[in-house]
Amino acid sequence: MGRWRRGVLAATMSAVAIAFAVLTVTQAHAHGSMQNPVSRVYECFLEGPEHPQTAPCQAAVAIGGTQPLYDWNEIHLLNANGQSRSLIPDGKLCSAGVDKYKGFDQARADWPATNMPKSGSFTFQYKATAPHRGSFEFFITKNGYDPTKPLKWSDLDPSFVKFTDPPLANGVYTMTTNLPFSGKTGRHLIYTIWQRSDSPEAFYTCSDVVFGPGGPSPSPTKSSPGGGTCTAPAWATTNQYPGGSVVSYQGHTWKAQWWTQGEAPGSAPVWVDQGSCTPTTKPPGSCTAPVWDPTSIYTGGSQVTYAVHTWQAQWWTQGDTPGMAAVWVDKGSC
Repeated sequence: MGRWRRGVLAATMSAVAIAFAVLTVTQAHAHGSMQNPVSRVYECFLEGPEHPQTAPCQAAVAIGGTQPLYDWNEIHLLNANGQSRSLIPDGKLCSAGVDKYKGFDQARADWPATNMPKSGSFTFQYKATAPHRGSFEFFITKNGYDPTKPLKWSDLDPSFVKFTDPPLANGVYTMTTNLPFSGKTGRHLIYTIWQRSDSPEAFYTCSDVVFGPGGPSPSPTKSSPGGGTCTAPAWATTNQYPGGSVVSYQGHTWKAQWWTQGEAPGSAPVWVDQGSCTPTTKPPGSCTAPVWDPTSIYTGGSQVTYAVHTWQAQWWTQGDTPGMAAVWVDKGSC
């Protein structure tokens, strides 16, 4: 073979190898999980992989280590191709049958749960780290569901809603529908299948929810010696708070037991009253946004006060100081 031909062949094989490597990396890219109502794996990630706050998340780490929490966005099957029911065994729906995530198949009644309305308009939010065309299909457990028994396919009602190519903004798919849960009460589980249409790959989430009575029992309320100053950041309805977050609201300090957003302290069991405190004065001038808190989660559009300026988040952020990270846009002094 001539020297020129050998050179062309070598270059061609190198190009193929590079293309294959790029394809492999693309296929291995993680993709997302349910944000509201929060999925088990994403809740545990928000609590902190090294030191989760709730017993189920601590048990998940004991079972599978911390890596599944860091990889919260890749509970998936590469070749599902619409055949999820035949591929995922009963008792392993939340892990999609993937041994790495078996800690999230735990059958227990104390998984952190989102309080859900039974009817009316509701927006499901799916945190996505990579966008894909496809459909999101939602299922809920049947009446009589027992969370202390392994979840089976037969425990699910027929799909109550399906979205195809929903809008994506600031890294979150939003899907709004009217809820058909008038006959539900107590603990249930919402199961979601995100089946890609540009690939046979599918992703799976388990979100624990509560309708009316039957939610997690809050820890005993702490007594307050009184007279202290409210040092925790003010609660804001648009902020996301992982388990362990502390806020001040209406002259009290409150601690979140699990992930929450939009649930006012004192009106939802997720918040535990830590005692009364004396509210501090509001930010000077026209600073009306809540003071930035490094432990709070902010989504795109959230506004905070920091260094006598108002700042607006362009996308999801936590721990990024306004003025020092590109996620924050300075809206002017206040």
